[in-house]
Order: sequence, then C-alpha cells, then structure tokens
Amino acid sequence: QVQLVESGGGLVQAGGSLRLSCAASGRTFSIYAMGWFRQAPGKERQFVAAISTSGISTYYADSVKGQFTVSRDNAKNTVYLQMNSLKPEDTAVYYCAADRTPYRSSWLRSPAPGDFGSWGQGTQVTVSS
Repeated sequence: QVQLVESGGGLVQAGGSLRLSCAASGRTFSIYAMGWFRQAPGKERQFVAAISTSGISTYYADSVKGQFTVSRDNAKNTVYLQMNSLKPEDTAVYYCAADRTPYRSSWLRSPAPGDFGSWGQGTQVTVSS
C-alpha cells in the first residue's frame, strides 16, 4: 500500500496561487494513477483532478478546468496540484489518493473516491476574499 503525505496548503488571497505536493512512499508509486480530491466543511468529498501512471493522461473536474494543473514526477514519487486564480469557493481540505487499480492509463468517467485505495491526511487550503 502506498503511504501519502500532502503539503503546500495555506492561506492565500483570492486570485493567488498555491502548489500542493503529495509525497508517496514505496517503490510502487509509478504504477498507480493518482488523484486529488477536496472536501469543504459540511460537504461531500469532491473529485478535483487525476493523472495516469505515465502522466500523459489527465482528468479534471469541470469546476477547475483551466485553473488547476495536475502533474507527477515518478522519479521523486511525488504528484503535484498547481492551483491558480484561486477563489473563496476553492477553500477546502485537499487530499491526494492512489488508485486501487494499477496501470490505469485513462478514465471513461469522472473518478470517484471509491476508485482510490490509499489516502493522505489532507492539507488545508483557505482562500480569502
């Protein structure tokens, strides 16, 4: 099982940027697609972005397309989420997660939390207006 640790969250003004990182332990990181989710207080966990094992394929929630970019560096066992033009509604705890299924190269539908088997502890992102 992959162990995941997120970092890079914080407080930022609307319009600002943050880059989240998710460091994975274990030599099997590169065979798993990775995802980012977020959860605001009182709301369900929401899919944000996903990236395939090679990094060639990505998938975004409509709400963050053109605003967020997911990437990965398999040599560093790390996945990133670059968040630009942040808005107050982006405020949430952000989680990274590893796919349950190894070697996934694409998605036919929006990834769901149940598709992922390993989760980080989350990092808080707060966007002030």
